[in-house]
Amino acid sequence: MSAASDRPLVPAWLTVPDDANALAAAVWPASAARDDDGQLLIAGVGAAALRARFGTPLYVLDEDAVRRRAREVREAFAAAAARHGVQARVYYAGKAFLSTEVVRWVTEEGLAVDVATGGELAVALAAGADPSRLGLHGNNKSVAELERAVEIGIGSIVIDSRIELERLAAIVERRVAAGAEPQAVLVRVNSGVHAETHDFLATAHEDQKFGFALADAPAVVARIRELPGLRFVGLHCHIGSQIFGARGFEESAARVVDLHAQLLAGGDIPVLNLGGGFGIAYTSVDTPTPIAALADGIVDAVARECEVRGIPLPHLAFEPGRTIVGRAGVTLYEVGTVKPVQVSDELERLYVSVDGGMSDNARPALYGAQYSARLASRTSDAAPALARVVGRHCESGDIVVDAEYLPGDVTPGDLLAVPATGAYCFSLSSNYNYVPRPPVVAVRDGAARVIVRGETIDDLLARDLGVASGSPSGEENE
Repeated sequence: MSAASDRPLVPAWLTVPDDANALAAAVWPASAARDDDGQLLIAGVGAAALRARFGTPLYVLDEDAVRRRAREVREAFAAAAARHGVQARVYYAGKAFLSTEVVRWVTEEGLAVDVATGGELAVALAAGADPSRLGLHGNNKSVAELERAVEIGIGSIVIDSRIELERLAAIVERRVAAGAEPQAVLVRVNSGVHAETHDFLATAHEDQKFGFALADAPAVVARIRELPGLRFVGLHCHIGSQIFGARGFEESAARVVDLHAQLLAGGDIPVLNLGGGFGIAYTSVDTPTPIAALADGIVDAVARECEVRGIPLPHLAFEPGRTIVGRAGVTLYEVGTVKPVQVSDELERLYVSVDGGMSDNARPALYGAQYSARLASRTSDAAPALARVVGRHCESGDIVVDAEYLPGDVTPGDLLAVPATGAYCFSLSSNYNYVPRPPVVAVRDGAARVIVRGETIDDLLARDLGVASGSPSGEENE
């Protein structure tokens, strides 16, 4: 049954489910199931047991799901590249979700790691990651961050501006004079291809903060090649995020390979990094492209472009983004209040308030992102009711799930689970309204363990020097 056309407040894609307890396979971790009592299980661990032990809100991450996806993506791109006689390196996007445990998982599965700040670099190093398999991004890397990256022997640095180039040149000049190897760098370029995604997520426009226009890149590369402390190894291009399909990558590849071919006149270019940002399913109607099809489509397109120009295919690098960790995550909430609201003459919406919100998932407020939800502590035979899951913050835009059909008897004390929250939820979390950040729990083979400790009110107060000193102004600590 489809949503009634005369109900404009119901999204066109949202349908009334035959079973409001069913778990859409593409949205949930493969280990998600219900026990005989209707309780949600993730990797064999029950939602009620997780609440009793760790409280809510709670980020739950299926370790095997992360490992399996990392392996699947690496193998898909390695196979696609091998068919053309080159290698492919896959980088895990630290910004999607970063902890020392997750870094260990993905590096053990053969992925390199992409970091964008000194903090992310510190986490990767604390996890024991090989510095030579790390890449540093960012449009405003500080001198200290660049110095640290060079000091630890980072695998590559992506140059994003002329100012950054000169900063890095000054840093490496001293080291190369003392006998150190030149620093490998890539140059980020904007292909002008607009990925089929939200405007805020599209990162290849000319008018944006990242990278260089294609026309400006040759001069930047020429300058790098003048500097003995730097080694130009390739171009980098990222066209967006939450992308379905390979068409945008194919068009971008044509433009970037043109530039790559032009730059070959000045010397060898061993690598081409085409970014990634592959999408995942957040709702039952989302249909991400299978990763093997993406890998084949993108690599084949680059190979064709190189063949047309009579140049060798370089080794390739990819940054698949949220697809590694997104589906592996589920957030658990406890329902606090339920309030029916008449939103039109014909339509009533159930407002379901939970004990988290935009502080643990900012994406709906930032991007209008859509999510799904299901009761996690039980199942119900009640008729599905149109619901909006909202948070506890003092903002009307504090929406966790904009529109979903939940059993009409949802009630305070119920556990609610929101899937596909492994990426960009923990990373974007905040203390808005002085709410502590939730813990992150990894589940595997029926066991659960904390991998990131949750905050407490005492943690938040400990940063307030007025509290610590007993002085409202904190003058005693100056």
